Amino acid sequence: MDVLITISWIFIILGLLTGLAILIDVIRHPQPMSVMNVTWPINGLYTPVFGWWIYKKLGQPDALAGGHTDKPQWQSVAVSVTHCSGGCVLGDSIAAPIVSAIGFTVFGMLLLGHFVGEFIAAYMFGILFQILPIMSMGENNLFKALVAAIKADTLSLISFEIGMFGWIAFSFLVLMPQEPDVASPVFWFLMQIAMIIGVLTAYPANWYLVKAGIKHGM
Repeated sequence: MDVLITISWIFIILGLLTGLAILIDVIRHPQPMSVMNVTWPINGLYTPVFGWWIYKKLGQPDALAGGHTDKPQWQSVAVSVTHCSGGCVLGDSIAAPIVSAIGFTVFGMLLLGHFVGEFIAAYMFGILFQILPIMSMGENNLFKALVAAIKADTLSLISFEIGMFGWIAFSFLVLMPQEPDVASPVFWFLMQIAMIIGVLTAYPANWYLVKAGIKHGM
């Protein structure tokens, strides 16, 4: 267990440093879509070191060009996933300690309480992260922007959370002797892995949404 704690701290610290490095860079080179100035650093938190490479490959070129650059569709969809995952990760990370602090349970299970609380928070931030760019692109009607955001983000967010919650359930209930406390580094290391899995499960949904014209490729 001591080894796992050490590994957890290493990945958490590297994630924080990756997020900080990206944050410094987006301050120097702001993204053409303002919300990505927030989502790129957030994505760095759960992708230690290689998240910097992803940002340099897919995010920084847009900032340097002053607009969205032409990308192969798989890359354009990948950036759309990072847009979605930024809101999900922020919501999940805020809700997790709150759920634990208040002892919110569902059917007497704290884990299910985490799933419900984190899903609600992730959905709220996910929709917000969609509404902001929709309105910045000229949609002045808040209700229409909300409807468009729900269409663009719901399937993506659900697919992200399915992957994330699936890993959390497996790791907490099968791999670990007991559910790790939210204050422990192991909890957040497992969350990092869960968020990466969430990105992978959200990718096919985003491919469909972009191809169907429901969501714009980035």
